[in-house]
Order: sequence, then C-alpha cells, then structure tokens
Amino acid sequence: MESIVNFDNVGLRYGTEAEVLSGLNFSLYPGSFYFLTGASGAGKTSLLKLLYLAHMPSRGSIKMFGNDLSIMDRRKLPGFRRRIGVVFQDFRLLPHLSAADNIALPLRIAGISEDELRGPVDEMLSWIGLDKRANAHPATLSGGEQQRVAIARAVIGRPDILVADEPTGNVDPEMAVRLLQLFAALNKLGTTVIVATHDVHLLKKVDGAQMMRLDKGQLSDPTGSLRHPPRPLILKDMA
Repeated sequence: MESIVNFDNVGLRYGTEAEVLSGLNFSLYPGSFYFLTGASGAGKTSLLKLLYLAHMPSRGSIKMFGNDLSIMDRRKLPGFRRRIGVVFQDFRLLPHLSAADNIALPLRIAGISEDELRGPVDEMLSWIGLDKRANAHPATLSGGEQQRVAIARAVIGRPDILVADEPTGNVDPEMAVRLLQLFAALNKLGTTVIVATHDVHLLKKVDGAQMMRLDKGQLSDPTGSLRHPPRPLILKDMA
C-alpha cells in the first residue's frame, strides 16, 4: 500500500528559535486511524500544522498524495488543502453564518448545489444533536456546540485526510464517544484520521488505531508501526 503522507527527516522552527520539531520520519496510510499524544508543548499542534499545510518544514521533505511539497507548484496547494479536513482547537467558525451554513461551507466551495447539500447538512446536524439549532449563529452556541459544528464542517466533505486537534476537549463524555464514532465511520469510508488528544481513555476505544507520541519535538515509534500499513480498525463497545 502506498503511503498518503511521508515525512523524511522533517524539522520545523519558528523564526530563529530552536526547532520545535526535529528528525521526524514516518508514513501515514490511506484509511488508517492515528492518535497523536504527548505532553503540552511537545509539538502536537505544530505537527498538525504541517499536516494541514499551514506551515512548510524548515528542513527535510514532506510528500503528500504522491507529491513532494518542497518542489511542487504552489498554485496546487489550495487544491491539496481542500482534500484535508481540519478541526481546530479554537473552532474558527464564521460568526455571520448559521450552524447549518458553517457546516455547508466546504460543500458550497466544492460547487455542490443547494438542493444536493441540504440532505447531508441536515443529516450531519441530526448526528451531532443540533438539528433544532440549525439557524443559530456561533455567538449563541455553547463551546461544546461550537465544537460539534466545527467537526461536522470538517467531515461533511469526506476529506482524504482528517486532522483534529483535541476535538473532544469541550464536550461531555457521551458526546466525545459519539464524535469518535463519527470519525471511525468516516475512516471506514477511506479517510485517514489523525486525532491529537490528551484523553488516553479514547485510545482504548479503537482497536487497530496506531499511536504517534511526541516528546520534546521528536516522535516515539518503538514498534516501527508508522512505516507499515495499519491493521483493521475495530470500534470497541462504547458503553
């Protein structure tokens, strides 16, 4: 199986500061599920920024969808970014749009007609338990509700890669499990999922998911599993 992402000796620094990530070597595979863990300040958010193309590495090379990003025509980057769904810690919802319109945004950008997108948007609102708040604007939603809208927006277009930064940090345990089920369902459709989390409880819920652990900017992979295709994913009993 060909990898969908490959990091080769990647490092990242901001300005003239010391590297926040160094010597990263790993591959991610289509249809795989990864949990990214590590202490605060370990570099998790910085690694996610590389994965969703918010930053380019300071050294080393990243290949994505078979292309070396360091030599790729920069005009292709917007197309690449549309293949990546992102759940940000700070949500980044558009304040002037309703919950439904925030969720529909990726479909509209992709040129999906209003008639075609209404069904998927309504289904997603129902899944996240906000069907009765479809017309509510972000300022009137709780933090947990905003998080659910942000997640729905990230997954509705069935991206090739989903990157989620602490996606369950603002929801109750029951909704956290429901969101994990949503990620797992998307993964079964072929999306590669990377979830950054401090919640070790989540790691025990998914058999076959692989763990990436960052420690002071370096990746710990003692089994070498990040160089091989994943095992089948099994969602454990959520009770």
